[in-house]
Amino acid sequence: MTIETALTELSSLLGDRLSRSKSDLETHGKSETYFPLTPPDAVAYPLSTEDVSAILRICHAHECPVVAWGTGTSLEAHALAVQGGICLDMTKMNRVVEVAPEDFAVTVEPGITREELNTELRATGLFFPVDPGANASIGGMAATRASGTTTVRYGSMRDNVLGLTVVLADGRIIKTGGLARKSAAGYDLTSLFLGSEGTLGIITSLTLRLHGQPEAISAAACVFETVDDAVATVIETMQSGIPMARIELVDADTARGFNIYAKADIPEKPHLLIEFHGSESGVAEQAESFGEIARDNNALAFRWSNRPEERAELWKIRHSAYYASLALRPGASAIVTDVCVPISKLADAIKAAQADIAASFLTGPILGHVGDGNFHAILLCDKNDPNEVAEAKRLATEMSRRSVEVGGTITGEHGVGMGKLGLMELEHGTDGWNVMGDIKKVLDPTNIMNPGKLTRQN
Repeated sequence: MTIETALTELSSLLGDRLSRSKSDLETHGKSETYFPLTPPDAVAYPLSTEDVSAILRICHAHECPVVAWGTGTSLEAHALAVQGGICLDMTKMNRVVEVAPEDFAVTVEPGITREELNTELRATGLFFPVDPGANASIGGMAATRASGTTTVRYGSMRDNVLGLTVVLADGRIIKTGGLARKSAAGYDLTSLFLGSEGTLGIITSLTLRLHGQPEAISAAACVFETVDDAVATVIETMQSGIPMARIELVDADTARGFNIYAKADIPEKPHLLIEFHGSESGVAEQAESFGEIARDNNALAFRWSNRPEERAELWKIRHSAYYASLALRPGASAIVTDVCVPISKLADAIKAAQADIAASFLTGPILGHVGDGNFHAILLCDKNDPNEVAEAKRLATEMSRRSVEVGGTITGEHGVGMGKLGLMELEHGTDGWNVMGDIKKVLDPTNIMNPGKLTRQN
């Protein structure tokens, strides 16, 4: 039972849809962050659930590792084949299978990206709201239980996936959930696979909850002198019950990076980026209420827009924030924190993170989906310098420790992968983390499904 014998059988099954070319292997061995190039032994391109089932039956028989790949935008090395084996590239499975507008639902294959999906849905008057920033694949977003800029209004993938088709390690095909909005029929298997990061099975179709396109949308960039004032505005806004669609923070370093990256000319100060969805009158009322809170917290300037192209321009700051941060130190890599805390603890958590970074020799812009207590420090480091990598990890661990102490989490949306593996026991305790490993052993007894990720490594 070897990887090579598995590849021989897979080659007979897939023909030219099993690639061992150097360029393909390198493309599927790269990470967005500091992890080294880790090519798989081969890349397989399935076209259907039945293809995936046949591939997994062969890999299960030969104990060949299998790692799913969507668009490769994850930040914690989720899709790297750290124990070799095959990379299962799902991008050719990218169809909209069925739209059910009366049920506000759609069934899709996992390789479709969120932007492609919303383009397909445009004529229906519906849209899929989860927006992690990157144009990620829907399957990858489910596998990491992603959220993003609109979570404060519409929820995360946990709230917007109604059902799944999943292929298990031994090739069995199961279906979870459906079009019904609730069920009390046993274990919630849909939730089990959401966030499992490909360690329990491969998602091959998803039924998603859709939402009506809002009648009116208004967005704004709001500039502050200090992060404290910006965060105070966020907390008061959320506690006042104003229904924000998005409320995002970028600090002065992120704004400076955006000016470098995009050759822009925005104030190099903290910004809140906000958006309201609803009726014309409702949006106007919400914007006015937010403006009063912001002014009371020393807001310096507003830039409002109702026009789609101008709103898109405003959101470029947030959607390009990762690459803008990298522009602050050309050639650097990043270790990205992803803590999420109760909204009442947000100000203290950000202040503590800022103090840690200020006392360090590293640069670390801060940004995040602050409406739900989730923020990121992008800790810039030379991945070839062990001292810098160790310092970035130390800062990240300290932020995670403080988050857990106040009832928060080590990762609000990026997932665990390899990067946050060492923090899982901190959040879940020994027994809690071991239970996750027990579940994996039942569903994947030979440990071929994305080994080296998420669960304790024995």
